[in-house]
Amino acid sequence: MSDHNTTNRADIAIVGGGAAGLFAAIWAARSDANRRIVILDGAKRIGAKILIAGGGRCNVTNEKVTPSDFCGSSSNAIKKVLGRFTQPQTIDFFAELGVKLKREPTGKLFPTTDKARTVLDALLAEADRLGVKIFLNHRVENIRPPADTDEQPHFEITGPWGHLVAPKVILATGGKSVPQTGSDGHGLELVRRLGHALTPKIFPALVPLQLADGAPLKQLSGISLPATLQLSETSGKRIETVQGDLLLTHKGLSGPAVLDMSRHWIAASDERPVRLCVSWLPEITEESLQGELQTLGRRSVRSHLREHLPDRLVDHLLSFAEIPPEQTGVDLAKPQRKRLVQAVCQYPLAVTGTLGFKVAEVTAGGVPLSQIELKTMQSRVTAGLHLCGEICDVDGRIGGFNFQWAWSSGYLAGVSV
Repeated sequence: MSDHNTTNRADIAIVGGGAAGLFAAIWAARSDANRRIVILDGAKRIGAKILIAGGGRCNVTNEKVTPSDFCGSSSNAIKKVLGRFTQPQTIDFFAELGVKLKREPTGKLFPTTDKARTVLDALLAEADRLGVKIFLNHRVENIRPPADTDEQPHFEITGPWGHLVAPKVILATGGKSVPQTGSDGHGLELVRRLGHALTPKIFPALVPLQLADGAPLKQLSGISLPATLQLSETSGKRIETVQGDLLLTHKGLSGPAVLDMSRHWIAASDERPVRLCVSWLPEITEESLQGELQTLGRRSVRSHLREHLPDRLVDHLLSFAEIPPEQTGVDLAKPQRKRLVQAVCQYPLAVTGTLGFKVAEVTAGGVPLSQIELKTMQSRVTAGLHLCGEICDVDGRIGGFNFQWAWSSGYLAGVSV
């Protein structure tokens, strides 16, 4: 796949061959097949992130996608991009490539094969059919913008492999999440050198949370259950509420609800003291749990809770609320009942941090959309430079939203370039 001729020229150079880069290449080639379109990717194998996404099944998009599923840049700006290549267009595009999608109860759309490889192979086959050239092991170290004196303005792209010149560049390098796949943050450095100001904070999103050393919940690793997480200021003012499955691990907390909450916890706790609590019984209000406990009679509190929650968790909650395991409803004193309701409905989580970019599914922060011309994804700072995918300051919640952002922004960059 590689050609070491150092006077390499291309009409369009795409840096990064992940979801957004491949999509941009396909649509650029579909718009005009007579151009030489080149993807430069630093990895040995292409599409590593697509292959690990959705537990190896690749959650292509969601049945319903709205700007409120995303954080980062303004909803209005995100809406403009999503509106140019929508979720139904995504389904049609993949169907045309022979990839049928199926809907799961959560609204996530997966390939019917349950294999991420199906998605990647379809994209690569289409890129190949259109004559897109993919160069692997081509890490881009620097991009020199066109000089004002150039008669025919072009970018000069260099790396250990040599150099390439092109009048148009699409940056689709990703952010900093899962750096071993190639998105190690160098793309953010490249775009900064090309004149862009990044958001003041760039941090992991969709990332598991760590609990304090010795936190008893770590002893309960393996338990998974639906829960409601609530993030608030110490004053009690709510910041964010997330419902969904929560998984206890030997390091702390994971599962969809935790991953969705993580970016809010990081953003808020950076600025002020915050509290993160969990309700282990999301369907039940504090009042109704109070009522249930008051009408238990001779039944033990433990047997009642075990009808709703895993045994090991029940035993921990009783000990946390300082209630003997055999205590019956009729013997439950008011302060005990209050402590138990708190333990079940507002259990405090002593979060100390996250597992970091190494395992984060996406990067929060990046190039603000205000620095990008949203009809074309062209940089407002450097003409001829287009941006798409995770390098932009847009991060979606779990459920295929980040892929939809990659498809929508990649499409716009590709057809506009």
